[in-house]
This record gives sequence, C-alpha cells and structure tokens, in this order.
Amino acid sequence: MKIALLQFDTLWENKESNLANVADKMQTLANDIDLVVLPEMFTTGFSMTPNLIAEIENDHTLKTLQNLAIKQQLAITGSWITKEDDLFYNRLYFVFPDGSYQTYNKRHLFTLAGEEKVYTAGNEKLIVSYKGWNICPLVCYDLRFPVYSRIEKENYDLLIYVASWPDRRIFAWDSLLKARAIENMSYVVAVNRCGTDPNDVYYSGHSQAIDFMGAYIQEPFLNEEIKIVEIDKESLEKARAKFAFLNDADEFELKK
Repeated sequence: MKIALLQFDTLWENKESNLANVADKMQTLANDIDLVVLPEMFTTGFSMTPNLIAEIENDHTLKTLQNLAIKQQLAITGSWITKEDDLFYNRLYFVFPDGSYQTYNKRHLFTLAGEEKVYTAGNEKLIVSYKGWNICPLVCYDLRFPVYSRIEKENYDLLIYVASWPDRRIFAWDSLLKARAIENMSYVVAVNRCGTDPNDVYYSGHSQAIDFMGAYIQEPFLNEEIKIVEIDKESLEKARAKFAFLNDADEFELKK
C-alpha cells in the first residue's frame, strides 16, 4: 500500500484556506496512492474554541474530502472539530474511495491545554478494513498511552497517528512512535503539523513511517512537504510468524 504523508502549516481557524491547501497538494499526487494522511485538526489548528468553528458531521469538510477521495480513488484520514448533540469532539474521519467513511473520537484529551474542558472523550477504538489491511487510527495524545494502542490478537497491521505535537516535546513523539511499532509488531505512520500557531507554539513536524521492527521507512522530516511511503503486508506477516512475539503478550480488557 502506498501512503502519502501531508505535513503542512495549518492556518489558524481558517477552514477554507486549509481545505484549499489540502486539495492543491492532493492534485500533485501520483495516481497510485492508496491513502492520504493529514494532521490533527487540520482545518483549524489545535483550537480550544469549538463553539466558534465546529462542524456537524455532514458539513463542508467531510463533503470536500469525500469529493477528493472519489475523484482520485483513494482514502483520506485526518481529524477536525465536530459537534454532535451539543457536544464537541476531536473526531478523526477515515474516508474511503467511494465516499463512505468511519469515525473515531479522540479518547485521551490533552489536559495540559484544557482539551477535556471543551471536548468530549471517545470510548470506542476503530479498526478500519481497507485493501486487505486492518488499520487502527488514533489521535495525538493517544500515543502516550500504550495500553490503548496495544494490539489485540493481531487485530491491526498499521497504526496511524494524526497530531498537533509541539516541538518542545518532539523527543517524546519520536521515541514513543518507535516504541508503538516495536511492541505491537506493526507498521506506524504518523503525520504532524508544522509551523507556529497564534499561541506561539512551534511545531517542527517530524512526520514519519516506521516498520514492524522499529526501523524507519521514512525518517522524521521538517517543514511543509509531502512524503510517499510504501508498506508491504507479506513482509509483516513473515516477521510476525518468524518471531511470534505477539503470542506471548499479556491478555487485558479495556474499560470504557
């Protein structure tokens, strides 16, 4: 599977400009791309004013991505602010090439920024089936919690993290992504934003892709750029069969 990592500077609370930027970047992609991964809250930046900028589920951003997915016959994933039943969610969408979609609400809300005061946490993990791959998409702060990211009975092949992870803690981002790949014997693809937001928080990007043994497929990179990576299911299955580390994992049950 070929995956495009779209790392860019998210313009603050400017949906139309950010969507136009995504559309322009996608026009440059080759026609053999299977999946495009966007950052967390890619239409607005990591805003704590959802009452001003949230969308209902079937609003403009989703329709735009559906049109792009159908036109280019690929899948797209990223998160944006969604309002449902008077509650606000940091909601990840996985849009398929036919325009259908699945969603995941961010489970771990970033208390350091007060995210839990304005957003509602999710309680359901999502495993997406796409082109023979099982994919577990998660959002930013979820990365710090290994139990929630933990594979269960080989139920996914690829972990995806979309993020707005600041440069001041980028060492943790790089380290934890490697750990998640190694401990779960899974590919990991992670896309972070770059640039500086109005709160003077600097984001250095460091989007990357890691294989199931912890080796870089795509090393962390800076600035606004697109990187294409290719992952191979057969290599993953051979490694899991040969080393069988997952067979020795502890059983556990997550509470909602």
